[in-house]
Amino acid sequence: MKFTPTKLPGVILIEPDVFGDDRGFFLESYQKDKYVDGGVPLEFVQHNHSNSKKGVLRGLHSQLKNPQGKLMRAMRGEIFDVAVDIRKGSPTYGEWVSVVLSGDNFKQLYVPPNYAHGFCVLSEEADIEYKCTDFYDPESEISLQWNDPFLNIDWPIDNPVLSPRDQKALSFKELEKKFPSFV
Repeated sequence: MKFTPTKLPGVILIEPDVFGDDRGFFLESYQKDKYVDGGVPLEFVQHNHSNSKKGVLRGLHSQLKNPQGKLMRAMRGEIFDVAVDIRKGSPTYGEWVSVVLSGDNFKQLYVPPNYAHGFCVLSEEADIEYKCTDFYDPESEISLQWNDPFLNIDWPIDNPVLSPRDQKALSFKELEKKFPSFV
C-alpha cells in the first residue's frame, strides 16, 4: 500500500495493493493500523455511498462544527476529486489539489477535517463510497462556489449539474470569516 502526501498538509493519496487474477481482484479498502502508519490518524464513524450521473458536481462542502475528515473512493466510474485548504493562517490557505479517482485505478484520497471537498463525475455514472471522521451536521455545513475565481480550480467541466444548495453556494471571501484558524 502506498501513501503519498500532496502539497496540502494532511491530504494523502492512497494506492492500495490490488491482487488480481482471472477470477477478479482483492484489495484492502481500509485497515486501521496501515492507514494510521500512512498518515490517516483518525477513526471513521460514518460510511456513505453516493451515486451520480455524468456532469454532476457535488461541493465544495465542509462543516464548521464537527468537521469531517473524508476517505474518498470511486467504486465504479470516474470522478475528479478536489480538496481545498480553508484553515486561516495555514501556509497553503486557499490552495487546492485534485486527483482522478476511479473504479479502475482503485486510488483513494484522504481529506482531513477543516478542508473543503468536492467532486465532479467524468464517466457516465459513478458510485462513490467515503468514510467520515465525524457525523453529518447539516446545521454547520457550508458550501463554497465550485467556480470561485479566488480558488481558480481547474475543473474538467464547464456547466455542471448542481444541487439547489450548491447553486446558492457562497464565495470563498463571503465565507472566509467563518473558516477555522490554523493551529
